[in-house]
Amino acid sequence: MFCRNVDSRGDRVWLSSCCLSQSIWKPVDLAQFVDKNLYLFELLVIGLILMGVTLGSGWITRLPISYALIYLVVGIALSPYGLNIIRVRPDADFLEKLTEIVVLVSLFSCGLKMNRPLTAWAWRSTIRLIGLLMPLTIFAVAIVGHYYLKFEWGVAILLGAILAPTDPVLASEVQLFDPEDRDELRFGLTSEGGLNDALAFPFVYFGIHWLENDQWQEWFPRWVGIDLIWAIAAGLLMGILVPRAIVWIDRRLQRARPVDDLMEDFIALSIILVTYAATELIYGYGFMAVFVAGMVTQRSYHNPEKRLAQLEFTERIEKLLEVATILLLGSLLRFEPIARFAVPGLVVAAVLLLVIRPIGTMLCTWGKNTHLVRRLLFGWFGVRGVGSLYYLFYAFGNGLGGETGEAIAWITFITIVVSVVVHGITSTPIMNWYEKHLETRRQKTASSDYIRP
Repeated sequence: MFCRNVDSRGDRVWLSSCCLSQSIWKPVDLAQFVDKNLYLFELLVIGLILMGVTLGSGWITRLPISYALIYLVVGIALSPYGLNIIRVRPDADFLEKLTEIVVLVSLFSCGLKMNRPLTAWAWRSTIRLIGLLMPLTIFAVAIVGHYYLKFEWGVAILLGAILAPTDPVLASEVQLFDPEDRDELRFGLTSEGGLNDALAFPFVYFGIHWLENDQWQEWFPRWVGIDLIWAIAAGLLMGILVPRAIVWIDRRLQRARPVDDLMEDFIALSIILVTYAATELIYGYGFMAVFVAGMVTQRSYHNPEKRLAQLEFTERIEKLLEVATILLLGSLLRFEPIARFAVPGLVVAAVLLLVIRPIGTMLCTWGKNTHLVRRLLFGWFGVRGVGSLYYLFYAFGNGLGGETGEAIAWITFITIVVSVVVHGITSTPIMNWYEKHLETRRQKTASSDYIRP
């Protein structure tokens, strides 16, 4: 098509519009267009995801899928195997820092929900899940790693420590909703997720020390004294002292001049970061300190509205960070290494989620006052996720590497993906059934009490 050659003013206007339309509708290379505007496409996709999960949350909560499963599928769809929009390949150091922040916010949120007095009876489920089940899980996975994967014992224990923690981020559907929720199952899963992300650390250090020196007799006393005893004690102590000091300062300053309402909730982030950094500086476990800090903060503020505002604030941050982390995980998955490590990865995932966790839970929760249904659900909801990713990247920054590191990485990725899929599909229907089961039991109890003379 050619533009005609005319001299009148009206024809010159027509000529300009004609040539402009040709330049606009000229065929464009789609790949080149996406490359040129990749950042804008990433913002567009993130905005659409946030809009979708927000406006569709009323339907999503009724479906047999979790938010994490949605983010994972979208991340895979945006990877080079799909639309090729997410192309970042961050190193282990960046991923360690990202997952660290996600876990910290989630641990503080879990601590804010703790609503029990500090007695052994009130925390009986947590004591069994942490004191018995977690070490059992670590050593059971280590046995699989040593005899099936042919890892050295230290490396096998490192794999067990990476996969042992249940996840406080991705398991939000089965955890406490708020401090007023008194359900024993939800309390046990929430407190377990909050504590085992910290208490798996000694075993991670055990594996890292083994990578540095397989003569364990040379460093074992230091591991017991520093990594086991001192670091846990320091985490507990700092988790109490730091938030109390910050809350005391907050109260005194609020009496003199109230802070801006828009800034008030940022005190929660202050408690998280100051507690974590101060604890790590004295070689304590910052994860434990932040979880304990959440508990102390929840008990230190007497205004229930302030406690609820802090919980809602941290949960919103947690949800945003969860979107970023799981999208990134989905985009990092690659077919070739997954195919190469599919068999060992699926074997480890199946043994961990279908054998070790359920059987270990049944053994560790045995007793008069434990209900069978609750024990079975404790055994099923061993969700693996961001906590395992953090320990994996932390290990990469502290000596893990080579073929062994690659094998552990992809076995961990496969286990997390399996957990996200399986638990994401089953959590909603199982918890709906559990709530109906509890209601039926309450009605039967009320009926028997009514007819009793």
